[in-house]
Amino acid sequence: MTGWVKIVGLGPGSDDLVTPQVSDAVAQASDVIGYIPYVARIAPRAGLTLHPSDNRVELDRARHALSLALQGHKVVVVSSGDPGVFAMASALFEALEDGPASWRDLDIEVLPGITAMLAAAARVGAPLGHDFCAINLSDNLKPWTLIEKRLRLAVEGDFAMAFYNPRSKSRPEGFARALDLLQMACADARPVVFARAVSTPDEQISVVPLNDARPEMADMRTVVIVGASNTRIITGARRKIVYTPRSVLP
Repeated sequence: MTGWVKIVGLGPGSDDLVTPQVSDAVAQASDVIGYIPYVARIAPRAGLTLHPSDNRVELDRARHALSLALQGHKVVVVSSGDPGVFAMASALFEALEDGPASWRDLDIEVLPGITAMLAAAARVGAPLGHDFCAINLSDNLKPWTLIEKRLRLAVEGDFAMAFYNPRSKSRPEGFARALDLLQMACADARPVVFARAVSTPDEQISVVPLNDARPEMADMRTVVIVGASNTRIITGARRKIVYTPRSVLP
């Protein structure tokens, strides 16, 4: 019996934003492995075993998936958004690299999903329409000094920026420090998009000038997008449109 592992992205929240490719993989699976709220999005059915687990056990989750596949199971590892963006794809390949040689012969596939920064950007227009970067503000797996260095270099390079995991209850100070750095380094009033729970019934979107951005505007369900120096706002009767032009004048 030949097993496989598919590492999939469930998108930002709405079932409408799950790709057909991912839906097909889940329909074929014998096992679904992932963080508790993501596994909860998978409907139970006969022949399918759900394996929810807590946060911060990504490597254990990855090893479990690879071990089951070696036994012939068809395993789907779920992430929100895209599995390759601050999610389970990297964790699984870390486990694969350090694990037994037999794992390397498995059929392993990464199926993309719509990540939160793209869903958030689409809600307000096209703030990532030119060069941009994505930074995970969590310092669980890297030191704050590295996050600060990357923030400074992103400002120097005049990138639009998308921030994941900006502010948790256990470490609220990180996002405050990031905002302080940005407000000191950027002389212009570039827009900041706070997009919480995009595509779910709890969705909240707000756009404010950088100097008006406050730490309490974000939590762990929020993606924050900070525009580049040339990011623009078009104000209409229906809404504000935020976009970054495709060209940069010399």
